[in-house]
Amino acid sequence: MSVSATEGVTSGMFSTPDAKAGSKTSSTDKDMFLQLLVAQMKYQDPMNPTDSSQFLAQSAQFTALEKMQDVADKTAQLFSAQVSFGASGLIGRSVTWVDDKGATQSGTVHGVNFGADGPVLDVGNGTTLPIASVLTVGDGSSPSGSSTTSA
Repeated sequence: MSVSATEGVTSGMFSTPDAKAGSKTSSTDKDMFLQLLVAQMKYQDPMNPTDSSQFLAQSAQFTALEKMQDVADKTAQLFSAQVSFGASGLIGRSVTWVDDKGATQSGTVHGVNFGADGPVLDVGNGTTLPIASVLTVGDGSSPSGSSTTSA
């Protein structure tokens, strides 16, 4: 039994925005919106005031956008957790990947390290690779303990 990964699906799959940067941007956007709203109210023509329903509509749109961003952030966290659990399920399985020289390598996963860039597989002999580099996953029947070149 073998599972193959599509390169288009895995490329760029594990890059997630920094949580602090995301909250900083969100906070900045909220502050900017409120400043614009206050400025709009401050400088409006007293003889021709802006319709209050427009302010309510803008506020509702902003709230909806904020909630959609929260859903997107939670979905990204869920995806990250799912990938991590999937990576831990590769322990004891054989994997193949292409090394820096372009040669196809294979080995058995001995462990998984979790870093900021996603799970990194330990395939023995000091060889580690990001999970996004995995081309195929087998049932673990390949020779364990060493990486082999099959270029």
